[in-house]
Amino acid sequence: MAEVFKVALAGLGTVGGGVVKLLQEQKDVLLKRCGKMIELTAVADLNPDRAKELNLSDRVAFYQDAREMIEKAQADVIIELIGGANGIAYELCLSSLNKGKNFVTANKAMIAHHGNELARLAEEHGVFFGYEAAVAGGIPIIKALREGLVGNRISEVYGILNGTCNYILTMMRETGRSFDDVLSEAQKLGYAEADPSFDIDGIDTAHKTCILGSLAFGMPIDLQALSVEGIRFITDADIAFAEELGFRIKLLGVGRRYDDGVSLNVYPCMIPQTAEIAHVDGVFNAVITEGDFVGHSMFVGRGAGERPTASAVVADIADAAMQRGLPLLTVANKEIEQVPVVSLAEREGEYYVRFEVKDQPGVVAEIARILGNKKVSIASMIQRGQNQKGNVPLIMTFHKSKEASVTAALTEIERLECVPDKPCMIRIERL
Repeated sequence: MAEVFKVALAGLGTVGGGVVKLLQEQKDVLLKRCGKMIELTAVADLNPDRAKELNLSDRVAFYQDAREMIEKAQADVIIELIGGANGIAYELCLSSLNKGKNFVTANKAMIAHHGNELARLAEEHGVFFGYEAAVAGGIPIIKALREGLVGNRISEVYGILNGTCNYILTMMRETGRSFDDVLSEAQKLGYAEADPSFDIDGIDTAHKTCILGSLAFGMPIDLQALSVEGIRFITDADIAFAEELGFRIKLLGVGRRYDDGVSLNVYPCMIPQTAEIAHVDGVFNAVITEGDFVGHSMFVGRGAGERPTASAVVADIADAAMQRGLPLLTVANKEIEQVPVVSLAEREGEYYVRFEVKDQPGVVAEIARILGNKKVSIASMIQRGQNQKGNVPLIMTFHKSKEASVTAALTEIERLECVPDKPCMIRIERL
């Protein structure tokens, strides 16, 4: 008779339901691969009907209070799929670790805000802490960084980490529709929340980026170190001009190691249509790493959803059952380095800028004068006829320039009487 590994699960929402189904349907597969019978013994959810909907066995104890489940359930691992940086999810995590329980979560917000503390607690109590599902859903990028690439110094890690934003940008490009129109459709299809701010303002991507940065560069998790921009300001005109210039717009989380530190940022950027990641569309995610021995590696898959995320959660359960695992941040707390953060203002790169200008003589000369004074060189320019506001869209790309200089120039240009609207600036990344 195989040894039984007992699982207690808090949260029977979309992902929790997927975990229940996977454990039921793949029981024989997991037994062969883990050498143990992985058995769900307890669940907790505010809605008691969920247990019936999921056809849970009478042998599975049900609790409406997850705290009670932690206290009473006989379990070898606690699974938290409730979500939220604080509140009950954080409370359950602290309680589990302090009781010496193995712990698995898909909660990127909690790790982004409290990961350093949780890493210390897990290490002190000698327990397994799994969070594969916290970044990029079904893509095993946490395992890749912690295990598969363990022999490499990582110089870059970047990617499309939010399916909602990628879907919106993809549909804008394919249909020519406006941001607001596509967002409304995404909400109806369930790809975007009623309040989409967490996704479209880059917060979700920032949580995932700071986790990847910590793993890639051996630094503490530091959400405050990131500069974060979302996609609210991207227009259908920007999408069209990007295509005309040979680019596509993607929201990326970008981590880079430099001689003097590390930069971690989230922003929409234009990438060449020839780049692999430019063709990752819809709700798909992609992560690319650059290692000194392995070189360029690309991971693509579904970044959310019931089945892909459940797959990642159960991968962690299997690791806990087989007593595999590394410290939460891959290295022991004493080995984590306080790495200097390189400000986005120090970025050296190319830029796309869309100006809305009045249709009058001397406008281009005045803009060019300010750019020249700030040492920003124009690479190309497109000028079109009047738009609905009676203004003229003026599109410029800049040669490689320091971001601080570009920002200073745009701030000065924005004050011009002939520039009635704030310029739209998008970074160009030649990935």
